[in-house]
Amino acid sequence: MTWALIALLGLGAGVISGLFGVGGAVVIIPGLVLIGKLQQHTAHGTSLAALLLPVGLLGVLEYSKRQQVNWGFAAVVAVGLLIGAYFGARLASIRCSVRRCMLSRRAVSETLRLHSSYTR
Repeated sequence: MTWALIALLGLGAGVISGLFGVGGAVVIIPGLVLIGKLQQHTAHGTSLAALLLPVGLLGVLEYSKRQQVNWGFAAVVAVGLLIGAYFGARLASIRCSVRRCMLSRRAVSETLRLHSSYTR
């Protein structure tokens, strides 16, 4: 039963990702934790592994056929993703006190919120 639910999770995340360009990790990670009973970091790694080929390759091929890919922007974003994913994974594995982790995450959250309010 778990494997069938995980397959449905993948299907649903794929539809959401294809329609909106987002949703893969947002849907898959909580699903892997709740349905698959994976630890949080294992769910992150599993999600990244699962998303790499179908979303990364097959999705972009379909958009590329319609000339809806800006390859220059994609390359720049890809470099940022490469660096960001590396450091994000490293940060996620650092053990810290609950208070310190909450403060760090709050600082990142506030920085992103402030940035988004200034860019509107």
